[in-house]
Amino acid sequence: MSRENAIERARGGIADGSFERTLAERVAIPSASRVAEARPDLHRYLDREMVPFFERLGFTTRLLEHPLAPGPCLLAERIEDAQRPTILQYGHGDVVAGLEGWSEGLDPFTLIERDGRWYGRGTADNKGQHSINLAALEAVLAERGSLGFNLKYLLEMGEESGSPGLREICAEHAEALAADVLIASDGPRLALDRPTLFLGSRGGISFYIEIVARDSFQHSGNWGGLLSNPGIELAHAITALVERTGKIRVPSLTPGTIPESVRTALSKLEIAPIAGDPEIEPWWGEPGLTSEEKVFGWSSLEVMEMECGNLAQPVYAIPPRARARLQLRFPVGVDVDAVVPAVREALVADGFDRVIVHEPHDAIFQASRLDPEHPWVERIAGSLTRTAGVEPAILPNLGGSLPNDIFARDLGLPTVWIPHSYPGCLQHAPDEHLPIALAEEALGLMAGLYWDLGAS
Repeated sequence: MSRENAIERARGGIADGSFERTLAERVAIPSASRVAEARPDLHRYLDREMVPFFERLGFTTRLLEHPLAPGPCLLAERIEDAQRPTILQYGHGDVVAGLEGWSEGLDPFTLIERDGRWYGRGTADNKGQHSINLAALEAVLAERGSLGFNLKYLLEMGEESGSPGLREICAEHAEALAADVLIASDGPRLALDRPTLFLGSRGGISFYIEIVARDSFQHSGNWGGLLSNPGIELAHAITALVERTGKIRVPSLTPGTIPESVRTALSKLEIAPIAGDPEIEPWWGEPGLTSEEKVFGWSSLEVMEMECGNLAQPVYAIPPRARARLQLRFPVGVDVDAVVPAVREALVADGFDRVIVHEPHDAIFQASRLDPEHPWVERIAGSLTRTAGVEPAILPNLGGSLPNDIFARDLGLPTVWIPHSYPGCLQHAPDEHLPIALAEEALGLMAGLYWDLGAS
């Protein structure tokens, strides 16, 4: 019975094919929470895959539901000793839609190995990641006979829909979810070959801006030069919010400054694209910031989609309306409630009073961040260093958005995320994949961590 044996046992699931078989069964369930026809699969994923697994490992299980949530949450618990630390873990079993455009021979809901990668929807986000954690747990239990700590595992089935109902579920069951720390896995590493911790996430808010000039199209030969064009007007309105180089012009949409502790942590990191990644464009974004500061320490305002007329069927007429969906990613230091009012004020101040700024149309993720010097960070980073032989990259927060604020703010937990994916995994796109070598390394890292958590 040893740490090394537990790590080798976990990694052995790659060589003997058991991990691949399990992941294939989970990928095959098309649990897309935004697809109405797939709602039964949200329940099926828990009933067929998760509940039997946890109960086989000696966990008790129960479903937590809320009317806002597209599917239930599963809470699995294994309480070994009330005097020992209690770990809360989180993952999500829902995925985005399969989408068209997968490479020839690939299918979103069939796990296929190609060139050292497993392809399939959910391999990276998030079925592959929580499957790695669960396989490592199983290896430690098989080696030691116990965990040596208490574990609560929360699996959500609505994260890809913005986690509706999760906050309410966590509030209602706060006592049942009480723990010493949240340890979760989602999102990408800093780089493919760099084990990573991130301690929170940027917040996210999406909203539409729109100009409605009239009821119908008007022939451009008859009315061109006489009637306003909403597409042109809206394009200029967007430049009142963000410059042509990506610099945000509305101060309330940015943190204003980056804390020195965050700058110091980010100075030790490097975003290094690999083959297949897009090249970084240094001229884009907030001037004077490093690439790492732009992604992890600052805000970004993006135009996600725009509508004006019908490109697929042109009618050579001035369109009556134009609409765009904007998304702001923001770190700690931005008041999310002030975002939409600040956008309205900035547009009116620049003379764009005809622009309608709609209220946020989707769930809002708040920004969160744990102090990099927190004892739990040092403890978990130390375990990963012991296993990998190199220190993990430590990000104050992820560049993307997750429901981390529910755990950090509402439940009051220190939060540490250990991602088992990488920036080029194509999550939310065709050809989503998980490198097999990364999965094998992650299995060892998590087995070593679970062993260490139970040994101290």
